Amino acid sequence: MADASGKGAAQVRRNIVLIGMMGAGKSAVGAELSRRLGVPLRDTDAEIVRAAAMSIPEIFARDGEAFFRARESEVLARVLRGDPAVISTGGGAWMSAGNRDLVAASAVSVWLNVPLPVLWQRVRQRPTRPLLQTPDPRGTLERLLADRAPSYALAEIVVPVDGHASVEETATRVLEAIRARRPDILEPA
Repeated sequence: MADASGKGAAQVRRNIVLIGMMGAGKSAVGAELSRRLGVPLRDTDAEIVRAAAMSIPEIFARDGEAFFRARESEVLARVLRGDPAVISTGGGAWMSAGNRDLVAASAVSVWLNVPLPVLWQRVRQRPTRPLLQTPDPRGTLERLLADRAPSYALAEIVVPVDGHASVEETATRVLEAIRARRPDILEPA
């Protein structure tokens, strides 16, 4: 069986879906979990970009947020139907009750709960965040976090993440939390 570091063989019995704000580290931590567990990483934002042959800011500009959210739900439903994987979602995906229901039916949800100052430090120089293209991007980020936190808190597992933990340390915390809360997800191979 894999130990807390993810070393050793383990069978992933359900999808592991990472949720949280932009800048929470879902893609980076997801890649590390994927590597440790030997399962694919499915990044819903990357899947949307690939299918549209456009960046997320371009999709928002051309088609709007509602169009993007509909594609996000379609992609999430598709990747959840596949073999067990680590799934990294966009920050807004969890806001849809339908998406939460899809995840609950076939996955364990893990909120990477990162405090506002750390999120701001990570995203403030990133022009690829369409929701932050406002006159007050930090205030926008703060409002988004306040609005989304109650929904994020509905995740099956919450992993607090501070600004000092490395990607590897965060991945270890996620695996420890899954083993503590949902030991059926990771079984010996």
